[in-house]
This record gives sequence, structure tokens and C-alpha cells, in this order.
Amino acid sequence: MTGTKKTGSRRLTMLVLLAFAVVFLGAVVWLGEIWQEEALVTDFTRKNLAPCQTHPFGTDWMGRDMFVRTVTGLSMSIRIGLLTACISAGIAFLMGLAAAVMGRLADGIIGMLIDLVLGIPHMLLLILISFACGRGFFGVVAGVSLTHWASLARLLRGEVLQLKESQYVKIAERLGKGRFYVAFWHMAPNLLPQFVTGLILLFPHAILHEASITFLGFGLSPEQPAVGNILSESMRYLVTGKWWLALFPGLLLVAAVLLFHYIGQTACRLIDPGSAHE
Repeated sequence: MTGTKKTGSRRLTMLVLLAFAVVFLGAVVWLGEIWQEEALVTDFTRKNLAPCQTHPFGTDWMGRDMFVRTVTGLSMSIRIGLLTACISAGIAFLMGLAAAVMGRLADGIIGMLIDLVLGIPHMLLLILISFACGRGFFGVVAGVSLTHWASLARLLRGEVLQLKESQYVKIAERLGKGRFYVAFWHMAPNLLPQFVTGLILLFPHAILHEASITFLGFGLSPEQPAVGNILSESMRYLVTGKWWLALFPGLLLVAAVLLFHYIGQTACRLIDPGSAHE
């Protein structure tokens, strides 16, 4: 009885923290939409102000409020992360089902593609794709989307290969059901827990790599208040003592990545039936 109460208490705590993480990230996205124009407002009478009550994150060399710019930039990163994670997870899901539907030849080709993507240094491939697609928003989305699907595809492909040997799949095939029917009606539902967990865990990677590639100058245009641009611009001012220009944007980016990681881990525990007794 005591163990049941502890389990219920732990799950309630997890749900509360999960709700807080979702609300916090949702608020960042919402505020970023509202503050898009305000993030570009300059006022040279208040330039290079240290953090204070009026400007919690200080101001930059153009008098722009760093708190507004940081939230707006993080909102952009989260939205790009959500979009690219969904695209990557969709590619991985289709690759996993294709391994079951299209025979051994297609499965071998998919396996080779997965090994090829995983074998190339991640940031190098990301930069090459983004640069080839013209950088900017489209280049970042293409680069992140096309480099983050391989790990999840390998996991789903392994699950599909196990499901192909299960009794109910073999019975369905003997009853004359086609490959597409078996894949979408018998295999796909069993892949959903891994798919959802993998999708959520892709978010922090996508956000971090979007910020990284923008920081290196191969991502979003410098005019956009993205976290990568903010951190890149702040580097030249750190030696003059303007520490707040990099500290707060960096901390908020790390916080967003950790919150998404926590959401993914919590979702994995809640979805996994084996964790019910923990």
C-alpha cells in the first residue's frame, strides 16, 4: 500500500513538473510572437545598460532590451525546433515502415542511408545542407530536418524487424492481408510509443543545433533576433565587460533545452508500461 502511494506521488510530481515545463515553453513562444517588433526597437539613450529593474537582462550597444530580444529569439528557436523535429520524426517513421513494406532491397538501402548519415560528422553535414539550401530560414529547416532522423529511424527499423517475426503479423499475412495493410494497421500502432518519445527528444537537439549553426553564420540572417545571432554578436563585447549580453541568452537557451529533454524523459516514463511499478 505504501509503495502504491509513493508511486502515485511520484507520478503526480512528474505530471506537475511536466505541466510547468510545457506552460513555460508555451509562454516563451507566445511572448516571442507578441514582441517581434519590440525586439527590433533601438534607443541609444539607454545603450549598454547593465541588468536592472527596468531591463532585467540589460541592453545592448543599440539600446535594445535584451530580455525582449532573448525571449523573441528563443521563441524562434523553439518554433524551428518543433517544425524540424516533426519533419525528422516523420521521415524516420516512414523509413521504418518502408523497411517492412518494400522488401529486403529497400530495407538494405534504408540501412545504408542511416549508416551514411550517422557516419558523417553531424555539424559538418548540417552546415553543408544549410549552405546548399541558401541558408536563412529554409536552409536551417532543411539542414536540421535532414540530419536528425537517422537515430530514430534506426530504432523504428529495429522494432519493425522484430514485429515482422511476431505471430499476429505472420497470421495476418497468411490470411491474405497486403504489406501496406499489415504495416499501417498492425505495425504502426506498436511504433507510436517509440515515435512519440523520439519526437519529443528530437526537440532539444533541433533547438541546440539551430542556435549553433546560426552562431557560426550559416543559419538565420543577422537581422533576425535569434539566440544564435545574439550570442554571436555578443562575443565582440565580452572583452569590454558586457557579460550580460551572452550570459542570460545562453542560460535561457540551456534552460529551454533541458526542459524539452525533461519532457521527453517524463513522457517516456509515463508511456512505458514497465515504469508503472517504479
